Amino acid sequence: MKRWMSLMAAAVVLTAMSSSEGADKAVRFPPLTMDTVAADQKALAEQIMKVSSVGLGGPYNPLLRSPVMGQRMFDLLAYLRWNTSVPLRLNEFAILIVGRQWRSQVEWFAHAPIALKAGLPQHIIDDLKQNKRPANMQADEALVYDFVNELTAQKKVSDATFARGKDILGEQGVVDLTVVAGTYVTVAMLLAMAEETVPAGKEPPFKPGEP
Repeated sequence: MKRWMSLMAAAVVLTAMSSSEGADKAVRFPPLTMDTVAADQKALAEQIMKVSSVGLGGPYNPLLRSPVMGQRMFDLLAYLRWNTSVPLRLNEFAILIVGRQWRSQVEWFAHAPIALKAGLPQHIIDDLKQNKRPANMQADEALVYDFVNELTAQKKVSDATFARGKDILGEQGVVDLTVVAGTYVTVAMLLAMAEETVPAGKEPPFKPGEP
């Protein structure tokens, strides 16, 4: 009995230490506000605030630390988000596929509502979140799912999938789809490196222990 109590006490101490370490862990990039950005960050920060659902958080927090590169990335994202040849519903689906592969809390939090609003069915979003191939996809949705997964997992696209992509999206669409997938891998990497998460008070989409 005494041994069991000693083990339990040790477990409580270790849990408390672990929680304390988590609470005391330094933030890698302290959050910025419009009042704290440096002079060379302000112009980019003002542009971000006009379009961002997470303010200066998410990938923008680390990107602002390199404002020249950050501006170029912001301009690329502006094209890939709003001016790409890929329809918004499919474009956001591609972003969610990458976000799910990386279990990126911020990518999913920011883009799932946009995808739904753009017309991506809720059941597709739900299946993807559960790490399943979505059921009952339209031909263009199935193409995006297969194209992005082949490219990221197999590091190539089969002739059959490429032909489908070219037939459905055209040559420009295939190129734009490839770049949006690759760019959002970069965004997921930034978020992972910076340990960015969803805004305070918001529920993270992916829970601990989930695949």
